[in-house]
Amino acid sequence: MRRSESFLSELALHADALLHGRVYEQYAAICYRRVAEHRTAEVLIVTSRESGRWIVPKGWPIKGKKPHEVVAIEAFEEAGVRGKVKKKPFGYFTYLKHLADGNCVPCVVELHLLEVEQVFQDFPERGQRRCEWVSFIEAASRVREPELKGLLLSAERKISKSSGKR
Repeated sequence: MRRSESFLSELALHADALLHGRVYEQYAAICYRRVAEHRTAEVLIVTSRESGRWIVPKGWPIKGKKPHEVVAIEAFEEAGVRGKVKKKPFGYFTYLKHLADGNCVPCVVELHLLEVEQVFQDFPERGQRRCEWVSFIEAASRVREPELKGLLLSAERKISKSSGKR
């Protein structure tokens, strides 16, 4: 079974929680950089600490911080990057968060674009995750969540369209 299909099967097992239970909110970043010599862009993906699957930097709300501010904090902590974050959400995706107590909770993730301006070698979660710069198509093939796959491909179209206007 393909990863997307197994993910959808897993979601189906938790349909009651998704439809009737509490849904948790998180914030995430599509961290990208423009590659001038190729007139393209690359996206930064990271591994989760628990399962090692490929994801984008994301985290829980932080009291007193706006979503785009949380995104900037998470991008630095998880991937060692800083840059310009769009305040307006680019999109949303859902996934099941596996908690330390063994429970699964449904999460809706608000996704923001972050154009990377600085990459740091030293950052809080260095050594706990792998980070890789890849094409948007490669990132979409590595992440598990179908909605995130689509958002990565949409982000590439939006970024390359705006690159043409420069």
